[in-house]
Amino acid sequence: MTDTTDAVRAALNPDRRASFQRRVEQEADSLREDISAGVFDATGFAVGMELEGYVVDGQGRLASAPDGLFEVDGCSPELGLHNAELHTEPDLVTDAGLRRQLEELRSVYRDVRTVLDDADRRLVLDAMWTVPPAEGTRAYIEARTETDGLALPTNMRPVPRYVALDSEIRAQAGGTLDLGVYGFEVAESMLAESLATSMQPHLQVPDPDALPTYLNVATRTMGPILSLTANSPFLPADLYDGHDPETVFDRTPQELRIPLFERSVDQGSRKCRVPEDVPDLDTLIDRIVADPTLVAPPGIDEGSGGGDPGERYPAMGAKRGTYWRWVRPVFGGDVPRTADGDRVADGDGGSVRIEYRPLPTQPTLRDTIGVQALVAGVLRGVVATDHPLATLPWDDATESFYAAVADGPDADLRWVGTEGERTTSTARIYDDLFALARRGLRRFGVGPETIEWALAPIEARRTADTVAPSAWKRARVREAVDAGASLQEAVEAMQAEYVEHAGSGTPFAWW
Repeated sequence: MTDTTDAVRAALNPDRRASFQRRVEQEADSLREDISAGVFDATGFAVGMELEGYVVDGQGRLASAPDGLFEVDGCSPELGLHNAELHTEPDLVTDAGLRRQLEELRSVYRDVRTVLDDADRRLVLDAMWTVPPAEGTRAYIEARTETDGLALPTNMRPVPRYVALDSEIRAQAGGTLDLGVYGFEVAESMLAESLATSMQPHLQVPDPDALPTYLNVATRTMGPILSLTANSPFLPADLYDGHDPETVFDRTPQELRIPLFERSVDQGSRKCRVPEDVPDLDTLIDRIVADPTLVAPPGIDEGSGGGDPGERYPAMGAKRGTYWRWVRPVFGGDVPRTADGDRVADGDGGSVRIEYRPLPTQPTLRDTIGVQALVAGVLRGVVATDHPLATLPWDDATESFYAAVADGPDADLRWVGTEGERTTSTARIYDDLFALARRGLRRFGVGPETIEWALAPIEARRTADTVAPSAWKRARVREAVDAGASLQEAVEAMQAEYVEHAGSGTPFAWW
């Protein structure tokens, strides 16, 4: 572990942080020049996906990913030893592209399942795991191992960047993170956020100058889309030991992932939040450059060519990695595939895209692709048709988002209709949302059959017994508690039922 601890110390060194910041500023100037020169122009819109899940053991408890899991193409490690991320290569938004996104996810999932089966483990797609590890949730999150004079989180993946971020965030918080979540008020490690996982649709925008417009529109869509997809209404069940069930129901939001992530990494820096509106690309780049630097990412020195191979600008890419806004830009990346699966001849990976981050992991792969299509379609639909949603004040959009965090499908949402009228009617908002998604997908060139195939599992939630997975979970736990189960028994029984349904592959709306 000497290499890890040496890298952690280097990442926390103030001089290296200053050197890294100079490198960011240099790359930002080069980025602007390349954008002006057309390096980041693309031939079309494209989509990709990142999808996080949990590795669990035969008893349904959090478990470490086995050796060999991350040798699977399309599967990457994440913060916790129990986390894994599936991801797709980008596809142009076409009939074939959307369907290929699902097939690629299915292929990666099958390969992951094969590796995990050999270790008597499985990957579950959920947004907040609720069955405690054997030693208990707090002990698991806060366990530390003394190594070369540093106390490293035992159950955090020993990636120097992760460990350095944890050390710096804890130091800024005086050693204790104020989570403010009922049942989990404080923690001693940012590893707390590894309990919450997400899906992140990406949308490539062919004209870089249009990126601010799409980002601003994305902010206005977060509330309604989150209200349909909320999926984390309970903490691990042992954290409720001794708590009154009614108080838990009253004080726990339907989308716990948002406050847990915000408060695990923020600690006063306001790095994790709804992004402010951005007027132009120059301002957006300036904001990323000016965002506080917590650590100097290992492997990136002045004049070096280090960093992630997919990033044209490694220091800017690393800086963006802690620009924790709920929607954020990405500069550079893989060239998308065409309808026949070939690569687009767009150069060496120049592209700009939106990473849409507020959504929890969904129960199934079909649900995931449905949400991906909804997000991409709505953003394109608003911009392509000059829909007045962009006139919704930022404060209202932000309130709408946090209302969805608190209340899921019962949230008090804010919207602007097709004629510029303001509305809080959930039915009207959903009508407009899916109409815009269809218009946007048509503008991409997607045909009617694929549009309905993609959107049906999500639109069907509107008439399901419970609109969002979070509401289904709350209803199951409520029924069990009312029948005499303890809260912990009820939560764990709900989790087992969720895993059974999700494992069948049946989209949530038809459970």
